Amino acid sequence: TGGHHPVQEGEVFNTRYQALRKLGHGAFATVWLCQDMRRKKHVAVKVLKSREGFAEAAQDEVALLRCVSSMKKKDQAGENIVCLLDDFRMIGENGFHILLLKALGPSLRCLMGNYAAQGLPLPFVKKSLQQVLAGLHFLHKRCRIIHTDIKPENILLYGRDKSLQRLLPDTLDCSQRTDLRLKGPGGDLGNRLEESDLMSMEVKIADLGSACWTYKPFSKEIQTQPYRALEVLLGLDYGTPADIWSTGCLAFEMATGERLFDPQPGKYFSRDDGRTPLVLFISLPEASQSLNLDVSLCLDHVARIIELLGRIPPQIAFSRNKSTKFFSRPGALLRISRLSPRSLHSILAERHNWTKHEVTPFTGFLLPALQYAPERRATAAQCLQHAWLSA
Repeated sequence: TGGHHPVQEGEVFNTRYQALRKLGHGAFATVWLCQDMRRKKHVAVKVLKSREGFAEAAQDEVALLRCVSSMKKKDQAGENIVCLLDDFRMIGENGFHILLLKALGPSLRCLMGNYAAQGLPLPFVKKSLQQVLAGLHFLHKRCRIIHTDIKPENILLYGRDKSLQRLLPDTLDCSQRTDLRLKGPGGDLGNRLEESDLMSMEVKIADLGSACWTYKPFSKEIQTQPYRALEVLLGLDYGTPADIWSTGCLAFEMATGERLFDPQPGKYFSRDDGRTPLVLFISLPEASQSLNLDVSLCLDHVARIIELLGRIPPQIAFSRNKSTKFFSRPGALLRISRLSPRSLHSILAERHNWTKHEVTPFTGFLLPALQYAPERRATAAQCLQHAWLSA
């Protein structure tokens, strides 16, 4: 009771949508490829858990998606957001479930699995980021929505060309498969698409299940750890700039195949160096307590940010006294002294063998999206104007 509905292949929802196979699953829902028996086309059905809190969250998601659908009529940029086709309730053996029907495709995470060594081709990275940023500008300005969970899993591929659509698998659970292996009329195409095929693809922002209104945040528990903005880590108020931070992390990962920040618990603290476990020294700020995160994971994340982007200004570190448990008064991170400063330039040049001609414009695009102060961080519109995207 309150859990996932045990969908079976062949099951029919709302006397219309027949479940063919599972496309994916997460903590709050499963997604199924279904046949719309009335219109003779494929759709995706999102089946949410039935527990009361999830039902309320589903109603919020429906309201957000309806806002997007309404505003699409006024702004073509809304096409960069996955479309809500229908929503309804059903009674399953575990209770009520709300189903949202969207046109879905494989995610960037699936595609990136085949390019992990060096990242996706830069022309495709730039085109995809243009569409993501246009979608975010639409959400932020037109809809007054914060997505709160920009990451590769929530950016979906979409092929307008019919021949390309045939190359896309009609089923792919990326929680179980890490890559996108494609087959076409000529047989196995190997592990990668031709760049021309990639460039014919569009991307769409998906999953507004964690989204909120700019004027009404639903929770401080937002964003997936590697893409979490500094202000969220520190338990401070957040807004649309949090999505831009995540997009900066996404851009780096798409271009290099490596996460910009990949925190690991216990990197700086272990019993081997004679220290008491960190939890005895320090407690998390309010937001992180509610997130129930491992303490050392959160500290390691902040440490990695400082290593890459430099010292966090005191006015941010001690904003409204919420972050004093992370920092000592001089501004140093508590209990961590073994920081190894690095720069984006050196990472790209030395680890990924980028030339100076490639590094300079990319870092020029990325760093404004990673400004510590949210009010100084580039907006989606400003990122779209950067020369690197159109070069």
